[in-house]
Amino acid sequence: MADFPANVATVTSSHQSQQSSSTYQLASVSLDLGLVKSIDGLLMLAEIGVGLLHWTLIASAFYTMVPAYGWVMFVAVTLWVLTIVLFLILFLGVHHNFNSVSWPMVVMVYNGVSTVLYLTAFLANAASVSPYYNKLYYGHMAAAAFFGIIVTLLYGASTFFSYMTWRDVGGNAAGSTVPT
Repeated sequence: MADFPANVATVTSSHQSQQSSSTYQLASVSLDLGLVKSIDGLLMLAEIGVGLLHWTLIASAFYTMVPAYGWVMFVAVTLWVLTIVLFLILFLGVHHNFNSVSWPMVVMVYNGVSTVLYLTAFLANAASVSPYYNKLYYGHMAAAAFFGIIVTLLYGASTFFSYMTWRDVGGNAAGSTVPT
């Protein structure tokens, strides 16, 4: 009985971490590397990259001469920043801290609203491109219109895939908020 404490290992907590091989726990933040490999994550990264090209093309021109470009610039920069924030929330696993929020629905609604806003921005951009009005920045604005429709299509694809994810989860908030 004298060697009892040396030979027995005691466990004071039965908490076991159940994580997939593509998720790493770092303090209270878990990196979801599977997001980067998924269709949703790849589309978000493409939206961030092409959206950056879109608003930098507009910003590099003298866009204040045409009032419609103010709306295009507002939509492009705002949605670019919000997409980065949403990507970081999902990538860092911060959304797991808010169990009462139906994240598949939030992502679906965000992508749907972004698609509509980017469509209006693209239409304003494309309608304002004129080789006769401003010859110096015609190439910038025409390229911005091209990248605007690409980003619109990317957000549309994200809306479709996030709808499919939302439908697979169950299509309601209760399916994703019940702790397991």
